[in-house]
Amino acid sequence: MKINEIIRKKREALSLTQKQVADYLGVSTPAVHKWEKGSTYPDITLLPALARLLKTDMNTLLSFQEDLSDMEIVNFVDEVDKTVQEKGYETAFQMAMDKIHAFPTCENLIYSVIMYLTGALILYNVSEQERYEKVFEAFYEQLSNSQNTEITETAISMLISYSLNRKDFSKAEELIHTLPSSSIDKEERIAILYTEQGKYSDALKIWEHRILNSMTKIQTALMNMLDIAVKEKRMEDADFYADTYEQASKLFYVTPWIPYHAKLSLSIIKKDKNECLSALKSTLTAMHEKWNPEESPLYKHLDSSETNILSEHLFSMMLDEMEQGNEFAFLEKNQEYQKLLRDMKNLL
Repeated sequence: MKINEIIRKKREALSLTQKQVADYLGVSTPAVHKWEKGSTYPDITLLPALARLLKTDMNTLLSFQEDLSDMEIVNFVDEVDKTVQEKGYETAFQMAMDKIHAFPTCENLIYSVIMYLTGALILYNVSEQERYEKVFEAFYEQLSNSQNTEITETAISMLISYSLNRKDFSKAEELIHTLPSSSIDKEERIAILYTEQGKYSDALKIWEHRILNSMTKIQTALMNMLDIAVKEKRMEDADFYADTYEQASKLFYVTPWIPYHAKLSLSIIKKDKNECLSALKSTLTAMHEKWNPEESPLYKHLDSSETNILSEHLFSMMLDEMEQGNEFAFLEKNQEYQKLLRDMKNLL
């Protein structure tokens, strides 16, 4: 609630008129009227007296709240996401900035909102990304000094990414050396504790996430190795890494379209029409499928709803890229490619 609304509601609750408030504070009645309309604000020197008159405290009067609860933050991020989808990224961005300015010391709010906006920037293929990234980088600088290890590590990792994108390698290396290190795996200890306590479902959630996260690290390693092989013109090795990526991803039952990512990327680099069409068909068909991790004993306790929503967004983005982007320009006149595009658009 804003200060103008608080003044009006508190005044009405005490059955005071605007003139009575004005007389008590030594101001004009129109001045109080403007406060309640939100067109002007009380002078800061009047606030203690105004708070006493309205039988409240300064924190309530100023609508000051040091922190939001975790649930309030989750609900707000959901609101931001809904706003992105319905009104666009810029509107959601301004909404998020207003909230952060209202709670500038709420670290969890800043962390959650900026992480969401960073991901949405790519997910929704937003234009003028550099303008937003400058704002986010400043927040990550702030968060890198957090007392919360998770927030610190994530913020520093994001700053490293920005430095690498600018090819500021010395800064990236400097940041890497600031990352905290720990020989104690707390998550593993907790999972073992849960098992000893008979909390098997809780323990399994941790181990299942561990498997999925480990698979993500393997995929990242293979994609980087593939990239190096291409740069060194070792194309046989690049093909091997792409094959391994697909086999390992299928073995560990990851999101259906992920196994084809490496081969699709490599076929684009090679400008191989047949390989690219094959990988595109597999990728798009899989993106349109629901991932049901609970069908595998590996992930019976995982929630796939967010992943499936992400796949739907990526499906649309992929079709936009096929139709308007440059990545698949070498296939533009291919009849099979055009038919695939038409068939997939019919699924939207």
